[in-house]
Amino acid sequence: MENTTPRTLATTVGRRSFLKMGALSVAFGATSGFASGSVTRVATEEEVKNPFPESKTVKTICTSCSVGCGVIAEVHNGVWVRQEVAQDHPISLGGHCCKGADMIDMIRSEVRLKYPMVKENGQWKRLSWEDALDRIATKLAEIKKENGPDAVQFLGSAKMSNEQAYYLRKFAAFFGTNNIDHQARI
Repeated sequence: MENTTPRTLATTVGRRSFLKMGALSVAFGATSGFASGSVTRVATEEEVKNPFPESKTVKTICTSCSVGCGVIAEVHNGVWVRQEVAQDHPISLGGHCCKGADMIDMIRSEVRLKYPMVKENGQWKRLSWEDALDRIATKLAEIKKENGPDAVQFLGSAKMSNEQAYYLRKFAAFFGTNNIDHQARI
């Protein structure tokens, strides 16, 4: 029969090891203070007040959901560098949820998909929007012809406005199916 008692790791440190670690941390702290003395400088008052002097502000809305909270984006050389909550926005009234407060990080993400892609022979390949839409239309037509219109399901999103949801529902109806739902129920 196997021994099933849990084993514990030793969490004690001997006196000699403790003194070695202490001496090493003091030496590291002292030398790092000398090494980083001229690496940074104190920001000037003007830099603190306006770090991007040639930037412009753009009033926009958060695209995280369909509420449409107000965002004031600061753009410098075509790059979104900061954001503020639009205090005068009639929907959000100067507030944001956690997703809206983090919108700039999602927009600037290195892994954000910015154009249509297809995987061919194990490699991702960029497509034009026209080619991507043609491929989707062709595939939908094939599925409908082979299996009927109920072989597909259309999913809405919290990012859709009422008008976009209406168009999606109409598209599903014209396609010939009632298979439509919202992504939040999945």
